[in-house]
Amino acid sequence: MTTSVPSPDTPASSPIPATAAVLVIGDEILSGRTKDQNIAVLAKFLRTHGLDLIEVRIIPDHTKTIKDTVNGLRARADLVICTGGIGPTHDDRTAASIAQAFSQPLIEHDEALAAMQAYYESRGQDLNEGRRKMATVPEGASLITNPLTIAPGFKIGNVIALAGVPSIMQAMLEGVIPYLPAGAPPRSITVRCDLPESVIAAALAQIDDHWPAVTIGSYPKDPAGDILQVDVVLTSREADSLAKACQEAEDKISALGGTPRVLES
Repeated sequence: MTTSVPSPDTPASSPIPATAAVLVIGDEILSGRTKDQNIAVLAKFLRTHGLDLIEVRIIPDHTKTIKDTVNGLRARADLVICTGGIGPTHDDRTAASIAQAFSQPLIEHDEALAAMQAYYESRGQDLNEGRRKMATVPEGASLITNPLTIAPGFKIGNVIALAGVPSIMQAMLEGVIPYLPAGAPPRSITVRCDLPESVIAAALAQIDDHWPAVTIGSYPKDPAGDILQVDVVLTSREADSLAKACQEAEDKISALGGTPRVLES
């Protein structure tokens, strides 16, 4: 089956999506002692809310490194989400480092302190020095609620700091939603085919050139096994471009002798 190649569909009115970066902070991640479980969760969360994740960085608990990295990322992305380093110990330096990045003093937040005092008193525990440290944020920051352990995250400018423990970080995401830039999530369509990537590579490059508003990924399934299967995933915020690119993918796969099957992603 052959079709004429459609002209590129790039409406001048297409909105520019908001962008996000994720900064994972922690010596334990870099050393391999702890396996990161937050990046994939945040990537899905951001995509669901219409933000394009453009960069992920993993850095140590080093004040200058955190400060410089935060400043670099917040200049490039509409939103930066940091995880890790806001706990009670000496190596939890995220809050102080972000305060330096914004040239703000680190202060003890009255609301956070009161909430933590009540939390620990209800458990018959003291608000010791380490716990009290978790009530400090850069001056001018807004608190991000922590429904599990009360110790809050915070937002200052376009930077949000969350806990690094995965269960706590995920519980805090509900409090992040009001601070997200408005955006529409993209839609994806998968065209599954029974041809090797090497056979369809040139065709996918042509589709990529024809439809700049559509991103195309190719993902072989069980490449070392007996079943030959490649998922071509097309993603866009422009419904018309996505539909036409999908049709072109089907047609090109068929022309190459394959049997395409369209799946909603």
